[in-house]
Amino acid sequence: MEIFEDMQVDFSLSEVRKKIRLEDPDRLQEIMGNRMQNLIDKVLPGILPRAVYRAGFLDSKEDAGVVVDGIGFQSTFLRKTLEDVGRVFPFVITIGTQLEEEITQADDLIDRFLLEKIGDLALDQARLQLQDYLKKRYGFNRLSSMCPGGYGDWPVQERKKIFSVIGDVQQNLGVRLHENFRLDPQKSISGLYFPTEVSILSCQLCPRQACLYRKAAYNGKKTKEHQDLVRNPIQTLIKETKQNKKFREVELLLLWA
Repeated sequence: MEIFEDMQVDFSLSEVRKKIRLEDPDRLQEIMGNRMQNLIDKVLPGILPRAVYRAGFLDSKEDAGVVVDGIGFQSTFLRKTLEDVGRVFPFVITIGTQLEEEITQADDLIDRFLLEKIGDLALDQARLQLQDYLKKRYGFNRLSSMCPGGYGDWPVQERKKIFSVIGDVQQNLGVRLHENFRLDPQKSISGLYFPTEVSILSCQLCPRQACLYRKAAYNGKKTKEHQDLVRNPIQTLIKETKQNKKFREVELLLLWA
């Protein structure tokens, strides 16, 4: 299990406005006044995203599922999606409990609605930051993700297997999986990252020798050099986020609309 904590969330009033599809400044002022900005200022310092993940491998591919590090996942959709994939990264991400406490304590329905949307934006920023980190650390050009309960015939019950592959998620991250497969805190997400393009670099950084998809030999020296480059990834992520702000705003809207 790997723990990733080098994440921080930061978004503007305009991003929350777009999330709730209320982009007219005059109309926003009429309905909300300064309420939205006040809520952002209040809760943003208490949003502390963290993640755990495991660098796993596909042991085998069955007719209606795949086996990851000895644990079978049942889904024909997942099986087809991972047809040309040899490595996967089970993950769990959370933004903590403070925002959830604010939502619970809020008496005003509009405030609760806005806090929910702020939480959605924060969780997605954390997801993108972990994704960028994994791309850099393991040398992938692109990563995609799937979550149990959200894709095809991959049921939400398979969250339990995600937790099993990773390890003691509750102890290391504070995220609990209930008997009904609900995540607690609620602003959490679990799933699999997997490469959609396998680069030569990613093969050179991977120590597993018995891999059908290997395109280059493992290179320990290159692995060390690459790890040095990503030793302090958050500054790079923040810089890239600012440079690609427009792209990320569009991606957030498409993912969470």
